Amino acid sequence: MASSTPVKLSSAASESLPTAATLPAQRGIFHGGAWHRPASGRTFEVTSPGSGESLGHCADADTNDVDAAVRSAREAFPGWRDTPPLARAKLLRRFAQIVRDNARELALLDAVDCGNPARAMVGDADIASAQIDFFAGLVTEMKGASIPMGPDRFNVSIRQPLGVVGRIIPFNHPFMFAAGKSAAPLAAGNTIVVKPPEQAPLSALRLAELVENLFPPGVFNVVTGGRDAGAALVAHPDVAKIALIGSVGAGRAVMRGAAERVKPVLLELGGKNALIAFADADPAQVADAMIAGMNFAWCGQSCGSTSRAFLHESLHDAVLAELIERIVAFKPGRPDDWSTTMGAIASRAQYERILGFIETAKAEGARLVYGGGRPDSSELAAGLFIEPTVFADVTPEMTIAREEIFGPVLSVLRWSDEARMMAEVNAVEVGLTCSIWTNDLNAAMRTATATEAGFVWVNEVSRHFLGAPFGGVKQSGLGREECLEELMSFTQEKNIHIRFSTQS
Repeated sequence: MASSTPVKLSSAASESLPTAATLPAQRGIFHGGAWHRPASGRTFEVTSPGSGESLGHCADADTNDVDAAVRSAREAFPGWRDTPPLARAKLLRRFAQIVRDNARELALLDAVDCGNPARAMVGDADIASAQIDFFAGLVTEMKGASIPMGPDRFNVSIRQPLGVVGRIIPFNHPFMFAAGKSAAPLAAGNTIVVKPPEQAPLSALRLAELVENLFPPGVFNVVTGGRDAGAALVAHPDVAKIALIGSVGAGRAVMRGAAERVKPVLLELGGKNALIAFADADPAQVADAMIAGMNFAWCGQSCGSTSRAFLHESLHDAVLAELIERIVAFKPGRPDDWSTTMGAIASRAQYERILGFIETAKAEGARLVYGGGRPDSSELAAGLFIEPTVFADVTPEMTIAREEIFGPVLSVLRWSDEARMMAEVNAVEVGLTCSIWTNDLNAAMRTATATEAGFVWVNEVSRHFLGAPFGGVKQSGLGREECLEELMSFTQEKNIHIRFSTQS
């Protein structure tokens, strides 16, 4: 296993917590169980969004590098496919344990690299290990069926893995997705090539260092790079399926590339998600839900964030007052400090984009209730920090009510007519999540069935549940994850019909 380089960071809140991020020593391309330099020699620089400091360079893979990684995965596929399911599960459980054993180290690394606070990122490692264990436990559930055909025929369907799977990972939870989203394809018997985000590739490389001797060579591979590397992975003829978590635009690009070879895709894309509070809801609970649903700890950088809050006019003002009391707990700070409650924006481009949305909201007449600027701290001057931001008096035609910001900006809309409110909730082209707050069972069920979203909470928000299918409708994606259906989506069904002679 490769050695790694510790980098001294700011002090931790407890002696039991690491004070230095372990950066990956290897910055090349991992495939076939070994590390490789990029064919072109090109690299790109990685910078910490919390400090602006350089974290070194990583390989910028081109088509030749992607081809080499896919070739390694393709060569490893027959052996991994033929590995007994319970033997695959055993290796996956060891994978999950490695993640658990290194959770704090990996959390601190992601904090430095992607900007989310370290304490929140420990939860990401916990989620990833739980997902790996979950799919390890489902390996014997990839079942087909027998179909009655009469006394001299036998008809059965079986499920087989697809081959090489490409996984393209976003920048908001880089380690959680690199590890956890590898579980279903590997459990099903596929090999995998992971392309981490160019904004935050380090935790995927560190993961490869930690597991490089766990799986047979070529089963798990990591290729770093930008859009060219992602496009090459999508277009490669030996990649059987592409799975992406990303923006709607990225999903469209993946679908176009995959269409050339009619390969299946699994897409979890953007959202402009609604939180709906009815008149009978408790204002304090709704305010708590609005905070939790916005994922302010990681600056609202989540596809599932409920960034549009529809508050009934009878409780609108009371909820806003409760909200302001609670939001002060989220103060931007150095992501590597274990006491930080809100991190940094992942990249300069995203940072400028969010500030642009804030200025547009002001120009269009939204009322700034809280935040909206940079924190006033010399310690944070070099980082990409934005205060938690709340706009009231938002109307459905405003830009911040229609477009996904992917930042810490909450839009509050007032409603009185339920039919009109539901039309406004469903007016956007995406539909990932929705959170409904009411004690009226009729209102809850009526709204839950009417909302055009793939995952709905009632008197709950933000939580995922292993076994419950997560995914969007409309332009929020295709397919479902975190459930048996995700595992099955990485298999293909084959029918076998046998005609045999009966004894006379």
